[in-house]
Amino acid sequence: MSPPLLGLSVTPVKRIRDEDGLLACLREIHAEIRDRVVAACAASSADGMAAPVGQQAGDVVYAVDRVSEAVLLQRFARLADEWPCLLIAEGLGEDGRRLLPSGIEERQAEIVVIVDPIDGTRGLMYQKRSAWILTGVAPAPAAGQPPTLADVRLALQTEIPTLKQHLCDAAWAIAGAGAGAERLDRVSGARTPLSLRPSRAAGVAHGFGGLAKFFAGTRAVLAEIDDAVIARLADGGGADGAALVFDDQYISTGGQLYELMAGHDRFVADVRPLLVPGLRARGLPAPLCAHPYDLATELVAREAGVTVTDPAGERLRAPLDVWTDVAWLGFANPTLAAAVGDALRAELRARRLL
Repeated sequence: MSPPLLGLSVTPVKRIRDEDGLLACLREIHAEIRDRVVAACAASSADGMAAPVGQQAGDVVYAVDRVSEAVLLQRFARLADEWPCLLIAEGLGEDGRRLLPSGIEERQAEIVVIVDPIDGTRGLMYQKRSAWILTGVAPAPAAGQPPTLADVRLALQTEIPTLKQHLCDAAWAIAGAGAGAERLDRVSGARTPLSLRPSRAAGVAHGFGGLAKFFAGTRAVLAEIDDAVIARLADGGGADGAALVFDDQYISTGGQLYELMAGHDRFVADVRPLLVPGLRARGLPAPLCAHPYDLATELVAREAGVTVTDPAGERLRAPLDVWTDVAWLGFANPTLAAAVGDALRAELRARRLL
């Protein structure tokens, strides 16, 4: 029997003051980050943008990241004059936290904002694929109750296009109000509303879906799990040479969520954190995993109709920080969530990973 998915009742998240106004401000900030990063990419070589300049929260920081971080601090300092906030992002010191306006105490913050200024840095810096700016906002919690991804009330993701790409998208949501989206033509400046339509397919055959296996070191075991899941579903086989399930490794969690929203992918599973105990036991390094800021906009996907859970099928409740490893599953619709989710969990249990 399938575990409960996102139809579970949850405690309602309290509202944020002037959510529409806050969303409008965030859209302006995202637009400035997008434009500054595109301009920096145009003015520099791929090697220049890809130069490593540091390490934060277990991930490498590249030159292109510094462009977005500068805009982030400037603009959020202004936003905080209206909405005092705790800002959580890489580039804000060892703990990834900054109270704004400067000098306030944490109890004075109205909102908690978690941001990934560039999700998909590696693809963008080599101009292979667009990246995304991700922002999630939760109301300031009661004392002693740190906010989690389940507390995010408002979220926005904005595409940072490659230089040859004149169209770029943005999607947003306020909890309980559905998702909105639009497409910007960077040449004409025209904005066109978009309808987000996740796939309604009942199976994975003739569609994209698979496990995230971006980096060397864990690809073999993740690929084995991936193939075993498709075999359990019994709709990925066929005659010699048949290719009925396709794999797309988009190195951007926000991008993966958008592919589900847009109807391009049937499912995505990122279970890298489940491998960590076994690797540690063998004296091997842990893989780079997704963090809460990578999933800052999972609210948008859920409001668009996508099912997003942890590996056990429960709501994501990772704390809003810059270091927690997060495993997550995304399915285009509840039918796929039940079928593929059951097959994946069975395979993970068989391998003692769940």
